[in-house]
Amino acid sequence: MATYLLKKSYRLKDLKQIKFQDLWGDHGIFTTMWIFGKPAKILFFDNHLKNLILSLKKYRIKKKSLKSDILRIINKNLSKKMKYNHLLRVAINKKTISISLRKRVKPKLNFNLKLVKLKREKPEFKNLKYKKILSYLSKIDNSKSDIALVSNKKLLETGTSNLLFIKDKKFFTPKKDYYEGNTYKFFRTKIKGITKKDILLKEIKNYDEILLLGSGKGVTSVRTIHEIKWKRKNLKNFKILSKYYDDAIKKCNYYKF
Repeated sequence: MATYLLKKSYRLKDLKQIKFQDLWGDHGIFTTMWIFGKPAKILFFDNHLKNLILSLKKYRIKKKSLKSDILRIINKNLSKKMKYNHLLRVAINKKTISISLRKRVKPKLNFNLKLVKLKREKPEFKNLKYKKILSYLSKIDNSKSDIALVSNKKLLETGTSNLLFIKDKKFFTPKKDYYEGNTYKFFRTKIKGITKKDILLKEIKNYDEILLLGSGKGVTSVRTIHEIKWKRKNLKNFKILSKYYDDAIKKCNYYKF
Protein backbone atom coordinates (compact mmCIF):
# COMPACT_ATOMS: atom_id res chain seq x y z
CA MET A 1 0.00 0.00 0.00
CA ALA A 2 1.19 3.52 -0.79
CA THR A 3 2.27 5.71 2.13
CA TYR A 4 0.69 9.16 1.82
CA LEU A 5 2.15 12.33 3.29
CA LEU A 6 -0.95 14.34 2.43
CA LYS A 7 -4.29 14.23 0.59
CA LYS A 8 -6.25 17.46 0.02
CA SER A 9 -9.02 18.74 -2.24
CA TYR A 10 -10.16 22.25 -3.15
CA ARG A 11 -13.14 23.68 -4.99
CA LEU A 12 -12.02 24.81 -8.43
CA LYS A 13 -14.15 27.97 -8.46
CA ASP A 14 -12.79 29.56 -5.24
CA LEU A 15 -10.04 27.19 -3.95
CA LYS A 16 -11.88 26.56 -0.69
CA GLN A 17 -10.65 23.34 0.93
CA ILE A 18 -13.20 20.51 0.96
CA LYS A 19 -13.22 16.83 1.96
CA PHE A 20 -10.58 14.88 0.00
CA GLN A 21 -11.70 13.26 -3.26
CA ASP A 22 -9.24 11.17 -5.30
CA LEU A 23 -11.31 11.87 -8.48
CA TRP A 24 -10.52 8.44 -10.00
CA GLY A 25 -13.07 7.54 -12.64
CA ASP A 26 -14.15 11.16 -13.20
CA HIS A 27 -14.02 13.26 -16.37
CA GLY A 28 -10.70 15.00 -15.85
CA ILE A 29 -6.92 14.94 -16.07
CA PHE A 30 -4.04 14.27 -13.68
CA THR A 31 -0.28 14.43 -13.65
CA THR A 32 2.24 12.76 -11.36
CA MET A 33 5.60 14.43 -10.69
CA TRP A 34 8.69 13.36 -8.79
CA ILE A 35 9.60 15.77 -5.99
CA PHE A 36 12.92 15.14 -4.29
CA GLY A 37 15.61 16.60 -2.07
CA LYS A 38 15.89 19.53 0.34
CA PRO A 39 15.37 22.23 -0.85
CA ALA A 40 12.82 20.54 -3.08
CA LYS A 41 13.20 19.91 -6.80
CA ILE A 42 10.44 18.72 -9.12
CA LEU A 43 11.73 16.92 -12.20
CA PHE A 44 10.36 18.26 -15.54
CA PHE A 45 7.98 20.50 -13.56
CA ASP A 46 7.32 23.08 -16.30
CA ASN A 47 6.49 20.35 -18.83
CA HIS A 48 4.15 18.61 -16.40
CA LEU A 49 2.27 21.85 -15.79
CA LYS A 50 2.13 22.74 -19.49
CA ASN A 51 0.82 19.30 -20.51
CA LEU A 52 -1.72 19.26 -17.67
CA ILE A 53 -3.26 22.59 -18.68
CA LEU A 54 -3.21 21.72 -22.39
CA SER A 55 -5.02 18.43 -21.73
CA LEU A 56 -7.56 20.14 -19.45
CA LYS A 57 -8.43 22.56 -22.26
CA LYS A 58 -9.07 19.62 -24.58
CA TYR A 59 -11.33 18.19 -21.87
CA ARG A 60 -13.12 21.57 -21.76
CA ILE A 61 -12.04 22.25 -18.19
CA LYS A 62 -11.10 25.91 -18.37
CA LYS A 63 -10.37 28.72 -15.93
CA LYS A 64 -8.28 31.82 -16.65
CA SER A 65 -6.36 31.53 -13.39
CA LEU A 66 -5.88 27.75 -13.60
CA LYS A 67 -2.07 27.78 -13.78
CA SER A 68 -1.72 30.23 -10.88
CA ASP A 69 -4.35 28.29 -8.89
CA ILE A 70 -2.41 25.04 -9.30
CA LEU A 71 0.83 26.76 -8.25
CA ARG A 72 -0.90 28.33 -5.27
CA ILE A 73 -2.17 24.96 -4.04
CA ILE A 74 1.20 23.26 -4.56
CA ASN A 75 3.00 26.07 -2.71
CA LYS A 76 0.50 25.88 0.13
CA ASN A 77 1.18 22.18 0.66
CA LEU A 78 4.93 21.93 0.20
CA SER A 79 7.48 22.70 2.90
CA LYS A 80 10.92 24.27 2.50
CA LYS A 81 12.06 22.27 5.56
CA MET A 82 11.01 18.85 4.27
CA LYS A 83 13.37 16.43 2.53
CA TYR A 84 11.31 14.82 -0.21
CA ASN A 85 11.38 11.61 -2.19
CA HIS A 86 7.72 11.57 -3.15
CA LEU A 87 5.28 11.50 -6.04
CA LEU A 88 3.18 14.65 -6.25
CA ARG A 89 -0.15 14.05 -7.97
CA VAL A 90 -2.41 16.87 -9.16
CA ALA A 91 -5.86 15.79 -10.39
CA ILE A 92 -8.54 18.12 -11.75
CA ASN A 93 -12.15 17.76 -12.87
CA LYS A 94 -14.76 20.46 -13.57
CA LYS A 95 -15.35 21.19 -9.89
CA THR A 96 -12.31 20.08 -7.93
CA ILE A 97 -8.51 20.22 -7.68
CA SER A 98 -7.01 17.38 -5.64
CA ILE A 99 -3.41 17.04 -4.56
CA SER A 100 -1.63 14.13 -2.90
CA LEU A 101 1.92 13.18 -1.92
CA ARG A 102 3.02 9.58 -1.56
CA LYS A 103 6.42 7.98 -1.05
CA ARG A 104 8.29 7.10 -4.23
CA VAL A 105 9.33 3.45 -4.29
CA LYS A 106 12.63 2.65 -5.99
CA PRO A 107 12.25 -0.17 -8.57
CA LYS A 108 14.51 -3.20 -8.21
CA LEU A 109 16.58 -4.91 -10.88
CA ASN A 110 14.55 -8.15 -10.64
CA PHE A 111 11.56 -6.32 -12.15
CA ASN A 112 8.73 -8.28 -13.77
CA LEU A 113 5.95 -7.23 -16.15
CA LYS A 114 2.55 -8.89 -15.82
CA LEU A 115 0.47 -8.94 -19.01
CA VAL A 116 -3.10 -7.63 -18.73
CA LYS A 117 -5.69 -7.38 -21.51
CA LEU A 118 -6.65 -3.73 -21.19
CA LYS A 119 -6.58 -0.44 -23.09
CA ARG A 120 -7.26 2.85 -21.36
CA GLU A 121 -10.15 5.09 -22.40
CA LYS A 122 -8.76 7.89 -24.62
CA PRO A 123 -5.21 6.67 -23.89
CA GLU A 124 -3.57 9.69 -25.56
CA PHE A 125 -4.56 11.66 -22.43
CA LYS A 126 -3.50 11.21 -18.81
CA ASN A 127 -7.13 11.03 -17.82
CA LEU A 128 -8.72 9.81 -14.59
CA LYS A 129 -10.18 6.57 -15.98
CA TYR A 130 -7.73 4.44 -14.00
CA LYS A 131 -9.85 2.34 -11.64
CA LYS A 132 -9.14 -1.00 -13.34
CA ILE A 133 -5.43 -0.25 -13.49
CA LEU A 134 -5.34 0.77 -9.83
CA SER A 135 -7.11 -2.45 -8.91
CA TYR A 136 -4.34 -4.48 -10.57
CA LEU A 137 -1.55 -2.30 -9.13
CA SER A 138 -2.93 -2.65 -5.59
CA LYS A 139 -2.28 -6.41 -5.74
CA ILE A 140 1.41 -6.29 -6.69
CA ASP A 141 4.70 -5.08 -5.20
CA ASN A 142 5.37 -1.90 -7.18
CA SER A 143 9.10 -2.08 -6.49
CA LYS A 144 9.27 -5.42 -8.30
CA SER A 145 6.42 -5.38 -10.80
CA ASP A 146 4.04 -3.45 -13.06
CA ILE A 147 1.25 -4.42 -15.43
CA ALA A 148 1.72 -4.21 -19.21
CA LEU A 149 -1.46 -3.24 -21.04
CA VAL A 150 -2.16 -5.48 -24.04
CA SER A 151 -4.80 -4.88 -26.72
CA ASN A 152 -5.21 -6.82 -29.99
CA LYS A 153 -2.06 -8.79 -29.07
CA LYS A 154 -0.01 -5.56 -28.94
CA LEU A 155 1.82 -4.03 -25.97
CA LEU A 156 0.86 -0.39 -25.36
CA GLU A 157 2.12 0.96 -22.02
CA THR A 158 2.28 -0.08 -18.38
CA GLY A 159 0.02 0.90 -15.51
CA THR A 160 2.49 3.65 -14.60
CA SER A 161 4.94 4.22 -17.45
CA ASN A 162 5.87 4.29 -21.11
CA LEU A 163 7.61 1.30 -22.69
CA LEU A 164 10.82 1.33 -24.69
CA PHE A 165 11.99 -1.78 -26.57
CA ILE A 166 15.57 -2.31 -27.71
CA LYS A 167 16.97 -4.68 -30.31
CA ASP A 168 20.50 -4.53 -31.80
CA LYS A 169 21.02 -0.98 -30.44
CA LYS A 170 17.79 0.21 -32.11
CA PHE A 171 14.94 1.70 -30.10
CA PHE A 172 11.21 1.10 -30.58
CA THR A 173 7.98 2.30 -28.97
CA PRO A 174 4.35 1.36 -29.64
CA LYS A 175 2.74 3.07 -32.63
CA LYS A 176 -0.37 4.42 -30.83
CA ASP A 177 -2.93 4.06 -28.01
CA TYR A 178 -0.81 5.36 -25.14
CA TYR A 179 0.09 8.62 -23.42
CA GLU A 180 3.53 10.09 -24.13
CA GLY A 181 4.74 11.02 -20.66
CA ASN A 182 7.29 13.69 -19.79
CA THR A 183 10.06 11.21 -18.97
CA TYR A 184 9.53 9.54 -22.34
CA LYS A 185 9.59 12.94 -24.07
CA PHE A 186 12.87 13.76 -22.32
CA PHE A 187 14.51 10.60 -23.66
CA ARG A 188 13.18 11.31 -27.13
CA THR A 189 15.51 14.34 -27.12
CA LYS A 190 18.45 12.11 -26.14
CA ILE A 191 17.93 9.05 -28.34
CA LYS A 192 18.26 9.45 -32.09
CA GLY A 193 15.73 7.61 -34.19
CA ILE A 194 13.15 5.98 -31.94
CA THR A 195 10.94 3.98 -34.30
CA LYS A 196 7.20 3.75 -33.68
CA LYS A 197 5.77 0.36 -34.58
CA ASP A 198 3.25 -2.21 -33.39
CA ILE A 199 4.87 -4.14 -30.54
CA LEU A 200 3.39 -7.59 -31.12
CA LEU A 201 3.34 -10.13 -28.31
CA LYS A 202 4.64 -12.84 -30.62
CA GLU A 203 7.72 -10.70 -31.42
CA ILE A 204 8.71 -9.79 -27.86
CA LYS A 205 11.25 -12.62 -27.78
CA ASN A 206 13.31 -10.67 -30.35
CA TYR A 207 14.04 -7.73 -28.03
CA ASP A 208 17.21 -7.54 -25.94
CA GLU A 209 15.93 -5.02 -23.39
CA ILE A 210 12.59 -3.57 -22.30
CA LEU A 211 12.61 -0.35 -20.27
CA LEU A 212 9.96 1.56 -18.33
CA LEU A 213 10.12 5.36 -18.44
CA GLY A 214 8.06 7.45 -16.02
CA SER A 215 7.96 9.79 -13.03
CA GLY A 216 7.56 6.97 -10.56
CA LYS A 217 9.77 4.39 -12.23
CA GLY A 218 12.42 6.74 -13.66
CA VAL A 219 14.33 4.34 -15.90
CA THR A 220 13.54 0.74 -14.99
CA SER A 221 14.87 -2.39 -16.68
CA VAL A 222 12.44 -5.29 -17.04
CA ARG A 223 14.05 -8.59 -16.12
CA THR A 224 11.19 -10.96 -16.98
CA ILE A 225 7.75 -11.37 -18.51
CA HIS A 226 6.77 -14.76 -17.14
CA GLU A 227 3.67 -15.34 -19.29
CA ILE A 228 5.71 -15.37 -22.51
CA LYS A 229 8.98 -16.58 -20.96
CA TRP A 230 10.88 -13.43 -21.94
CA LYS A 231 14.07 -12.55 -20.10
CA ARG A 232 16.37 -9.57 -20.69
CA LYS A 233 19.62 -10.26 -22.47
CA ASN A 234 21.67 -7.37 -21.03
CA LEU A 235 21.61 -3.98 -19.27
CA LYS A 236 23.67 -1.98 -21.78
CA ASN A 237 21.09 0.63 -22.78
CA PHE A 238 19.57 0.76 -19.31
CA LYS A 239 22.95 1.96 -18.04
CA ILE A 240 23.27 4.56 -20.82
CA LEU A 241 19.76 5.95 -20.27
CA SER A 242 20.27 5.96 -16.50
CA LYS A 243 23.22 8.32 -16.98
CA TYR A 244 21.05 10.70 -19.05
CA TYR A 245 18.42 10.57 -16.31
CA ASP A 246 20.98 11.21 -13.56
CA ASP A 247 22.22 14.26 -15.49
CA ALA A 248 18.65 15.60 -15.71
CA ILE A 249 18.30 15.16 -11.94
CA LYS A 250 21.53 17.09 -11.30
CA LYS A 251 20.52 19.91 -13.65
CA CYS A 252 16.98 20.20 -12.26
CA ASN A 253 16.35 23.61 -10.65
CA TYR A 254 15.20 24.05 -7.09
CA TYR A 255 11.46 24.58 -6.78
CA LYS A 256 10.61 28.27 -6.34
CA PHE A 257 8.18 28.70 -3.46
